[in-house]
Amino acid sequence: MIFHKITKSEANMIRHTITFFLLLLLLSASPTDASQEDQLMRFIESTAKKRQADRVSNPDVTEGPDPWADASSFSHLPTRCPIPLASAKAADKITALPGQPPRVNFDQYAGYVTVNEEYGRELFYYFVEAPYEAASKPLILWLNGGPGCSSLGYGAMMELGPFRVNPDGKTLRRNKHAWNNLANVIFLESPTGVGFSYASNNSDNINKRGDQRTAEDTFVFLLNWLERFPEYKGRDFYIAGESYGGHYVPQLATVITFMSELHRTTFINLHGIFVGNPILDNYKNSEGNLEFLWSHGLISDEIWAGIRANCTFTPKDDGRWCSVLGQASHISGIYPRNIYDPRICLPSAREGYMAGYDPCMEYYVEAYLNTGEVQEALHARTNTNWLACPRTSVPFHYTPGPVSVVPTIRRLVERGLSIWVYSGDLDSTCSITSTRYSVKDLNLPVTTPWRAWYTPDFEVGGYVQQ
Repeated sequence: MIFHKITKSEANMIRHTITFFLLLLLLSASPTDASQEDQLMRFIESTAKKRQADRVSNPDVTEGPDPWADASSFSHLPTRCPIPLASAKAADKITALPGQPPRVNFDQYAGYVTVNEEYGRELFYYFVEAPYEAASKPLILWLNGGPGCSSLGYGAMMELGPFRVNPDGKTLRRNKHAWNNLANVIFLESPTGVGFSYASNNSDNINKRGDQRTAEDTFVFLLNWLERFPEYKGRDFYIAGESYGGHYVPQLATVITFMSELHRTTFINLHGIFVGNPILDNYKNSEGNLEFLWSHGLISDEIWAGIRANCTFTPKDDGRWCSVLGQASHISGIYPRNIYDPRICLPSAREGYMAGYDPCMEYYVEAYLNTGEVQEALHARTNTNWLACPRTSVPFHYTPGPVSVVPTIRRLVERGLSIWVYSGDLDSTCSITSTRYSVKDLNLPVTTPWRAWYTPDFEVGGYVQQ
């Protein structure tokens, strides 16, 4: 990820536009795990069935007001937080992670930030600074999806963090592609109940957990965190995420924007957001994913013809088989996050498939983060049964958010926020086809035509349109 300083003329040019990256990551795809994608598919399917059941029991039910269109929805949020003890930042500093390689040349911190004292909601973060010139580099908040999956386990340990866990589950190695080479990065386990984050009043947490609370708690987290790290106040700030982060990221950006407008002050110096393989619209996601599967030869022409003839990809389809999960019997044995993945965690699968990729990574990460010594080093609650994603045996209760966040993104574009949407071409859960459908629905003018972008070795890395 390259951060480019935007000139005034460039800023004017990109106003009211959106940059759409189509990253063809055939040779350098970030490894991710099926659990995050399985969790998202289960959530989408259960949400559709709930909507269908609600319409059957109450045919006259209508959608409630859209909180993401009304700044007053967030007027109750605090504008300042208690000043923490001067020692709070020092207490969160990690001396060294167990098994980390020698000569680590950047500072790292971890710990809890209280976002609601009444109900005891505590969010866990892991923060890594840039090794060089950290004081002049931007700040990024990374959010994984699910909902219910860990930004520490996936984002930090398997994707863009500074370390990878070795197969022994005890030692770490450096990730030369880590984002903290170019920025200071916070990995936040959100909402409460994910990873090391927790709530003392768990019944309140379960019953009211959803998109709005997640965005509000994350905003309060940032206010508190900036008091603990005051040197980052006013720093250029970006929000990034993937999968169901397609909801988290623009919704948090909306809260930050609304709070600035309500109080006529800049609480957080938000410069832009970027989301990778995001779910932006449930119906477009289903339509695009099924078309993706057909175009890659994973479902037959006959099945695809039946889908086109019988599925509208509207609320009429709720509770029916017009989804990837509904077609699961036709694509069994395929890893939805990467359709070319060997899927099975075997020694033979770890060798020679894709440079830097290991289908067994989640097992290494879970072993590492469930080690008492590691939990102590991270200042996490010890004896926590840390999971990358919820298990099917223990459902993650989460109130469904809006069917589409496209209107939310459109409003952010209208406010002049820089937005990047990027998609790899191997993911069938939040496919590149789905992303293109949702971006098209934004109905934005094209200011820079579709073109290839190149790696430093002059290989085509992907395609971009602005």
